[in-house]
Amino acid sequence: MSLADPAEATGISPFVPDPRLTNADLAPAGSRKWKVFDLFAMWMSDVHNLGNYTFAAGLLVLGMNAWQIFTALLVGFVVIYAGMNLMGRVGQRHGVPFPVVSRISFGVWGANIPALIRAVIAIMWYGIQTYLASVAVNVMLLAAAPGLVSWTHHSFLGLDALGWASFLTLWVLQALIIGQGMESVRKFQDFCGPAIWLVMIALAVWVLAKAGWSISLTSTPHPVPRGEQFRQWFGAIGLILATYGTLMLNFCDFSRFAPDQRTVRRGNFWGLPINSTAFVIVSVVVTAGSIEVFGEAITDPALLVAKVGNTWVLVLGALTFAIATMGVNIVANFVSPAYDLANVWPQKITFKIGGMISTVAALLVTPWNLYSNPNVVNYFLGGLGAFLGPLFGVIMVDYYWVKRGRVDVDALFDGRPGSRYYYRKGVNPRALWAFLPSAAVAAVLALVPYFGDVAPYSWFIGTAAAAALYAALGRAERAQALPTALAEV
Repeated sequence: MSLADPAEATGISPFVPDPRLTNADLAPAGSRKWKVFDLFAMWMSDVHNLGNYTFAAGLLVLGMNAWQIFTALLVGFVVIYAGMNLMGRVGQRHGVPFPVVSRISFGVWGANIPALIRAVIAIMWYGIQTYLASVAVNVMLLAAAPGLVSWTHHSFLGLDALGWASFLTLWVLQALIIGQGMESVRKFQDFCGPAIWLVMIALAVWVLAKAGWSISLTSTPHPVPRGEQFRQWFGAIGLILATYGTLMLNFCDFSRFAPDQRTVRRGNFWGLPINSTAFVIVSVVVTAGSIEVFGEAITDPALLVAKVGNTWVLVLGALTFAIATMGVNIVANFVSPAYDLANVWPQKITFKIGGMISTVAALLVTPWNLYSNPNVVNYFLGGLGAFLGPLFGVIMVDYYWVKRGRVDVDALFDGRPGSRYYYRKGVNPRALWAFLPSAAVAAVLALVPYFGDVAPYSWFIGTAAAAALYAALGRAERAQALPTALAEV
C-alpha cells in the first residue's frame, strides 16, 4: 500500500492555505539553520552601532558615572532578554514571522495594523541610520583626504555630493546583502558582529594608553544631586527598553529559524546581558578616556577616530562604522518591513520584493531632511514608536494568558469567515479596544512636554496598560480555552 495523505485517505479535503494570506516566506520555516552563534552575532550587529555608543556615552555627560551607567543598562538588558525570550519562543515554536504571529491576537486581516506600524517606523529609521553612518564616513574621509572638501560646496535635495556618494554606497551595499534573503543576512551578521568588536577594543586600548592607563569610573564631567542621579538611573532603563522595544516586537522573525528554544535562550543570553553590557562598558571607558586625554567628553566615535591622525586608521574607522550601520539596519530596520509588506499582498510581494520596496522608500523620503527636522523625529517617529509597547502587551497576553500558548498554525492562513482567527470580519475588536487607548496614553506621555519626567517610561506604561486591558477583555475567551488546556494535560 502506498503512502497517502491522511486527509485524502479519509475522504476529507486537505487544508489549502488562502493565497491572500500566504507565500513561501510567510509560511512556517522549513530550514532552521540559526545556531547560538548566529543569534549572538546578530545581537552584536544590532548593539554595536553609533546610536548605542552615543547613548551610553551621553549618560556620562548627563551626570551619571560609569558604574551607574553599567548597572542601569545591565538591568535594562536583563528585562529585554526576558522579553526577547517570550517573543522568541512564539517564533521558534510555530516558525512564522511577526505579521503572521500578529494574526493570533489581531485577526487574519487585522494583523496588517501592527505590521504596517512596525514597517513605517523601520523604513524611516533605515534611511536615517544609513544617513548617520554616511556622515560618520564623511568626517573620516575629509580628515584622510582634505581635498574632498570641494565635494561639499554644492547640494542637491539637501545633500552635498560627498554626502550623496557615501549614502548611496552604503545604500547599495545593504540592498545587495538584503536581496539574497535571510540566509545571506545570517552570514553577514556572523561576520560583522565580531569585526566591530575588534575595532572597538582597539579604540579603547588606544584611549587608555593615551590616558596613561588611568581613568576614573566613579566621576562624571557634570555632577548632579543624588536625587537626580536616581532619576537618570531609572530613566536610562526606560529609554533602553524603548530603544529595543522595536526589535522585541518582531524578534520572532529571527527565532523562527532556530532549531529549538534552548538555542534562542542561549543566543539571547550571550548577546544581550553579556555582550550588550560589555559594549556599554567599552563605550563609557572610551568616553571617560577622551575627557582625560582631550579635556572634553567626545560622544561621537567618528570624531574620536578622526583625532588619531593616521590615514589607515581613518579608512579602517570609516569601514567599521559602515559595517556597523549595515548590521543594525539589516537586523532592526530591514527584516521587519520585508515581512510586513509581504503580509499586505502575499500573492505579489515576497520577502525580497518587500525588502526592495523598503530600501527604495528609505531613499525617497530623503532621511537627511527627516533627521534635520526635530518635529518629524520627535512627533511622527516618536509617536509611532510609543505604539510598539501596547502592541507587544496585547500579543504577549493573548498568546501566553488568553490562549495559553495553543495555536492552530493552519488557521493563521485561513481567511474564511468563521475560521479560528477570523474574529469579526478578519479583525479582533478586543485587541483594538486594548491597543488604541493604551497607544494614545503612551504617545501623550512620550510627546507632551508636561509629562517629560515620565516620558522615558512611556514604552513600559503603554505595554502594561495594553496588557491589563486585554487581560480584562479576554477573560471569557480564556475561560473557554481552559477545558481544552486541562484535557491536554
